[in-house]
Amino acid sequence: MIDRVLDHQPDRLVAIKSVTHAEEYLADHFPGFAVLPGVMMLEALVQAGRRLAQDTSNPPSDPRRWVLSEVRNIRYGNLVRPGQSLRLEVTVRNRQPDRLELAGAGTVDNQLAVQGRFTLTAVLP
Repeated sequence: MIDRVLDHQPDRLVAIKSVTHAEEYLADHFPGFAVLPGVMMLEALVQAGRRLAQDTSNPPSDPRRWVLSEVRNIRYGNLVRPGQSLRLEVTVRNRQPDRLELAGAGTVDNQLAVQGRFTLTAVLP
């Protein structure tokens, strides 16, 4: 879901998710008033967190996958409509070898659309 990474540091990643009319789920959410579903905003944050976890925690040969294991304090604000971009920022709160606690926020037009904390856990496929 991430279209572009704007900034990538060991404990922080900033990315963009551009929302277009071509995304199939928008036809049903909601007909005549398409908005990015909240669960898709959360998924965009998780994918940004996975990118951060894979790029900074694992050598390329590491077969582990980072899976979502916990979500806390998710709050939603502004709607995200087709033609807008969701700016995602994910930061590491706590790093352990097989566990990464993250805080994330997504904004659209400088207004909060989603924010919360989540945990990724490394598992073998």
